Amino acid sequence: MHTTKDLKSTDFQIERENELVQFDDVLQRFSQFDRIGIIVRQPCGSIGASAFLLATITRFYDFFRPQLGNGLGQIRIYPEVFVFHVGKKQMDHYWLDIWPPHKEVVVEDESEQILQAVNDRGITRLLIEEMPHCINPVYLPETLTSAKNRITSAFVYSKTGRVRDPDISITSCEMAENYVLKSLTGSDNLSLDKKDELLRQRKQLKEGRFVKETYRTATFQEAVRMLTPSTDVSELTKQYIALS
Repeated sequence: MHTTKDLKSTDFQIERENELVQFDDVLQRFSQFDRIGIIVRQPCGSIGASAFLLATITRFYDFFRPQLGNGLGQIRIYPEVFVFHVGKKQMDHYWLDIWPPHKEVVVEDESEQILQAVNDRGITRLLIEEMPHCINPVYLPETLTSAKNRITSAFVYSKTGRVRDPDISITSCEMAENYVLKSLTGSDNLSLDKKDELLRQRKQLKEGRFVKETYRTATFQEAVRMLTPSTDVSELTKQYIALS
C-alpha cells in the first residue's frame, strides 16, 4: 500500500474530449468492488497505461483512507487489479501497488483463453493494447456472454503511452512517475539497452514537468477483437468446442 502515502486523486489531471473531467466521469459508477484487468503483450507494455492504473488504484483507496494502516483496528487492502501477461510475464507490477503476486496472470496467446482468464477474475473494467482488430476471433458463446454481462467499460492503451484518435488523456504527477520508473528499472527480464529505450520513450511523453498518456474508449465488440492478433485455436479450446 506504499502509494497511499504519496498519491491522491487530485494528483491526476483527466481530460475527455479536451475538457477537464473527474475520474468518475470516465469510469462511471466506479466502486470499491470494481475489478480492473489489463492485457499486456509487450515487455513493460503496461507502463503505457500506468497513469490510468495509478489513478484507478488511488481512487480505490479513497474508499478506505481513514481505515488504512497496520495498527490495531486498521486494515490492509489492495485493489482488485489484475495483469494478464500474454505468453510470459512481461514486468513486475509491485511498485504500482498491484499485489499480491497471484494478480499477475500468465495466459496463452489465444482469444478464448485470454477472455476465460478475464472472466475467472470477474473483471469489470478492461484495458486492452492498441492493435489491428482480429477479424474472426474464436470464442465459446458462453464465454462472450459472461464477459458482456459483466464488463461495464473498456479502454485502449498503447505501450508507447499515446494511442491513435484518443478521447481520454491522463496527466500524472512526479511521484506517480517515480513508481513507474521503479517498475521499469527493476524488471529483471529486460536488457539495459531495452530499459534505456523505454526510459527515453517515457521522457517523450512529458508535457512540461509531467507525463501525459492518452487512451481511447472501446465498445465491448472492439475490445474482444483486440485481445490478440492471433487466430490460432488452442487444443484446450478445441476440446471445449467439441464438448459444447
